[in-house]
Parts: sequence; C-alpha cells; structure tokens
Amino acid sequence: MVVMTAEEQRVREPEPDLHSMARIQLRPIASPMPLGFFMVGIASAVTSSLQLGLIDGAHRQAVALTVFSAFVLQLLVSVLAFGARDVIAATLMGGFAGAWLANGLVSATDAGGGARVLGVMNLAFTVFAALMASVARPKKALWLLLLIATPRYFTAGLYGVTGEAWLGRLTGALGMLLAAVAMYAAYALMLEELRGREVLPIGRSGPAHLAMHAGLAGQLRGLETQAGVRRSL
Repeated sequence: MVVMTAEEQRVREPEPDLHSMARIQLRPIASPMPLGFFMVGIASAVTSSLQLGLIDGAHRQAVALTVFSAFVLQLLVSVLAFGARDVIAATLMGGFAGAWLANGLVSATDAGGGARVLGVMNLAFTVFAALMASVARPKKALWLLLLIATPRYFTAGLYGVTGEAWLGRLTGALGMLLAAVAMYAAYALMLEELRGREVLPIGRSGPAHLAMHAGLAGQLRGLETQAGVRRSL
C-alpha cells in the first residue's frame, strides 16, 4: 500500500476551473479625457500669454496661481484614467499635472534659481513627452498633442537655461498651438461621448480603434493579465 503525503495528494487533485470561479466586476465611468484636454488647452493659453507678453511679467504669480487648477483637475483625470485601464492617457495626464504643479509653485514663490531649475525639468519633460509619443500613435489626438508638446517643452527648457528672449517667444507660440489642438481634441471627444460615435475626426487606429468598435468579448480579452487583476504589477 502506497501512502501519499498531504502535499502529494494536493498536487494530484484536479485543478479547479478558476475561470468559472472568478468574477471580475467592471465599473463603467464617463471618459475624463475631455476635461484633461480642456485643462491642457486653458493652462497652455494662460502661460503662453505670459511668454508672448500679452500678460505683463509683473503678474507672473497670478498666472502661477491660475494654472494650479490645471494640476488639480488633471490629477483627477489621471486617477480616473487609471481606473478606466488606459495607462497611456493616465500617465500623460499625471505627467502634465506634475509639470503644472512644479511650474506653479516655483513661479508663485519666486524661488531662487527657479528659472534654471524649471528649464532642466522642462528638458526632462521633453524626453517624457517624446517617449509617450512613441507609444501613443494609435490615439491620434494624444499623439498630435505630444508632437507639439515635445518641441514646446524643449524650447521652454532651453529658455529657462539660457534666458534667450526669442526662445521664450517661440515657447509661447508653440504653447498657443498646443492649446488649440488640445481644445479641438477635447471638443471632439466630448461630442463622441455624447453621441456614441465619432463626429469630428480623431484618427483612432489599431487598438484604440478596436476599443470603440469591438464587441464586449473583444474588450475583455486578456483582462486576467491586467493590473488590478493579476497578482503583481
């Protein structure tokens, strides 16, 4: 008579059907992206007005305090986007929120060496924006935004480090262009959410296109490997 240990008995027992036992609850939410894009547009327009001289430089602190609202709202958008399982949008909006906060705090407090420090941060943000652009191409609205944000933050970084006035004006012009694209994307996405279909061209492709047109089974494929469901991040 062969006597098996408890561990051997456990190993030989048939595996339970985990798919039939597991239940994953999804909680649909309204898309936070129109709000995120609108905040990019509004904050960019305000800061660019300062860089272009449309707002007097003496009012820099007022501009910084005004932009603080963009940090709060884009942080909220980032949190909601993580909950909606869109890591690209969540990371991008969280990055913008951090950049607005840093710029706002340094400008509002008039910290020593702030311009140069912000210049270095903006150069680092340029790398972040470029890397995000490399993975965001299926989402053409995000991709186009990043194509403009990358040179905008690059020139802002050079302006902070060198202090060349023409770089400040170029940054302001690129910022206004960024604001216009962000406003268009926000409005287009809002119309899409309201009507349940694309009204203004957004240019989704690949997985982003399938996300709008695939059936429920296609949407949930691979869900067991996503963060929050799998055991480890």
